[in-house]
Amino acid sequence: MAGERQGEGLRGRLRRYNSGKALASGLGEAAFDRALADPQWLRERLAEVEGGQPRRATEWGKAALAWADLHVCWAVTVSGTAAKALERKVLALNATEWWNRAC
Repeated sequence: MAGERQGEGLRGRLRRYNSGKALASGLGEAAFDRALADPQWLRERLAEVEGGQPRRATEWGKAALAWADLHVCWAVTVSGTAAKALERKVLALNATEWWNRAC
């Protein structure tokens, strides 16, 4: 998603998602929503619970992110306006299904 980043920047955000602690926001939520829509992923989680190995929500968040098998690419632009323009151009490409929410 285009825009300025605060704190630890993009790497910090990705670390947070990978830790399972960002389950209910942005990328973490999108990965979890898509994993929940996959019957096989749900069967695997149910088998864990039925096998006496229930997991915490953060563990499910990590499992969802691993299931998503995401590849991340970014670019640095001179301004927020330029970043949003680049994002619109990339999202207009029909080469793949993008996870970004249109701005």
